[in-house]
Amino acid sequence: MSDSFPPRLLRTRLYEQVAGQISAWIDDNGLKAGDKLPPERELAQRLGVSRATLSQALVALEVVGVVEVRHGDGTVVTERQQQSTRIVEAIRSHADRLPEVIETRDALETKIAALAAARRTDDDLVRIDDALASMAADIEAGGRGVEGDERFHGAVTAASHSLLLARLMDEIGDLIKETRIESLGQPGRPQDSLAGHRAIAEAIRAGDPEAASEAMHAHVAMVSDVALLREMP
Repeated sequence: MSDSFPPRLLRTRLYEQVAGQISAWIDDNGLKAGDKLPPERELAQRLGVSRATLSQALVALEVVGVVEVRHGDGTVVTERQQQSTRIVEAIRSHADRLPEVIETRDALETKIAALAAARRTDDDLVRIDDALASMAADIEAGGRGVEGDERFHGAVTAASHSLLLARLMDEIGDLIKETRIESLGQPGRPQDSLAGHRAIAEAIRAGDPEAASEAMHAHVAMVSDVALLREMP
């Protein structure tokens, strides 16, 4: 395996360039699904970029399915590796559709939260609490809480007892997963997201549709503040 990395990069949309260079390095060195990338500190030093920029590039690569960041196991190559030029195009396409996905999430999930507050059963509350506990445990162990986040929103959707809204959420499930990975890859975001979930859960438990809707709107707005969008031209 080659130990050489490309020269230091210009700082114009640097995370995209870094993502492309990492993708090219994976291809040049013949890494296959399941192979690990070097530790982030080493990658950052070799590319001459900050850990923050490297982390953002890895999140972008995870969103488009090139790598998977596994708690306790590092960054692992997936089966969806493509040419580096196409990777950058995929990342840009993801960035371009993010605002629309966020708008759709806000419209659907604020209504879902309100309905959940009005219609939830005791079993629904148990599932919501279980999802919160799972996310909290993962974060406490050093993870990002991605699975617990997905379970929580799924439990809230189920508590709305609206088959059509559930179907609509399922239709955009893959797009929401992209935003989930992007958001929870931001520094400090897992804890903030968990706090937002707890506020939503309390409003649902209290049977307060307006408070639940407001809490969900605030949560979607918070998790939608991602570095990728802040750097868009």
